[in-house]
Amino acid sequence: MQKKTSIRSLAIKSLIKWEDGHTYAESLIQNAAQRHNLSQPDRNLLNSILINCIRHLNLLDYWISELKDGKLDAETRNTLRVGLCQLYIIKLPSHAAVNETVSAAQKHTKKLINALLRKSQREFEALEEKTKLQPIHIRHSHPEWLAEKWCAQFGEDNTEELLKWNQQSSKTIFRLNSLKNDSHQLLSDTSVEFQSLSDYPDFFVSEGLPPKAWIDDGLIYIQDPATSHAVELLSPMPGETILDACAAPGGKSSQIAAHMQNSGTLCCTDSNEKRLPRLEQNLERLGISIADIQTWDWVDPAPEKYHKTFDAILLDVPCSNTGVFARRIDARWRITPESIEELTKIQLQILKNAIPCLKPEGRIVYSTCSIDHSENSAVIQKFIAEHPEFKLEKERQILPFKEKTDGAYCALLKNH
Repeated sequence: MQKKTSIRSLAIKSLIKWEDGHTYAESLIQNAAQRHNLSQPDRNLLNSILINCIRHLNLLDYWISELKDGKLDAETRNTLRVGLCQLYIIKLPSHAAVNETVSAAQKHTKKLINALLRKSQREFEALEEKTKLQPIHIRHSHPEWLAEKWCAQFGEDNTEELLKWNQQSSKTIFRLNSLKNDSHQLLSDTSVEFQSLSDYPDFFVSEGLPPKAWIDDGLIYIQDPATSHAVELLSPMPGETILDACAAPGGKSSQIAAHMQNSGTLCCTDSNEKRLPRLEQNLERLGISIADIQTWDWVDPAPEKYHKTFDAILLDVPCSNTGVFARRIDARWRITPESIEELTKIQLQILKNAIPCLKPEGRIVYSTCSIDHSENSAVIQKFIAEHPEFKLEKERQILPFKEKTDGAYCALLKNH
């Protein structure tokens, strides 16, 4: 009989690989599930342990430091993270959490792991009290430099609310596809639980995943309402020629096409050719017939064929993802002050390279899923200072602790 795969062992190995910094958590889960042919419950357990270990990394490491003095090797530390996460974050039954984690530990560390997990159970009440006195970057597991930066930008109370928001599991939200006439009929389906978002018509929170058939038939698109602000500022009209410059996987493109009522031309480009098939499949499934999909990296000067072509351009530029940390679990641990500085140079370059592509009196919407001032208003102000022919008409900063959605920024620029 084949030995049953240890989910705790997979979680420990996945965490070690994740710490190398080359692989996303989602990919590690998918790879492990395929390699070991995991059942759905086992995959769900692996996902829960790994995601929660990453989400609560600083907190788990603080607890470990209180339980054991001195350095620990990567395998021992990650084994303790997995055990403590099960006990106090996921709150699995203690006998299963401890026994299964000890079984997954290396032979020479089993006694240590067992002793420390048992110690945590005896002392957790005192440990919880100590935890309350720790700085917010430990209690809510974010890089210290980033928590300090946000405290300066938003104030300490708002920053704590933001960090708390990022620690929650993100909700499944979908948008009805207005290009499919029967999409609104879904609202009368009483077999599926979902609730409307009062501030965002056509967006709904789903209890669990919505029916796969709804997605496959292009009746809905899984998407946070924060994405809609940039498209509203762009205000696409039927018959226009519009560029979505960083389009994959197609969420904002599909909203633009809906505003255009599938009439006109929507040029969708992306710098990564490997992302284009998914973009094409998404738009085709959603019934979008006006899309012209091409590869282009807007860090490079625009090709001649695009010059003076577009009534409006959406630049949903590469960014730090600081507005979507609840959803993109790896992002907070991957960014650095230096990487944000590099991104602002790319963002400004993309803005500049889009200029020749506008028709006279055309409009640009600059968009990020960042809440960092340096990637948003600071980039726009620098651009306007260098290009006074453009005027900032409107800008919106969407903050998760205020809006209870993903974070985002968008700015409408017009060429006068």
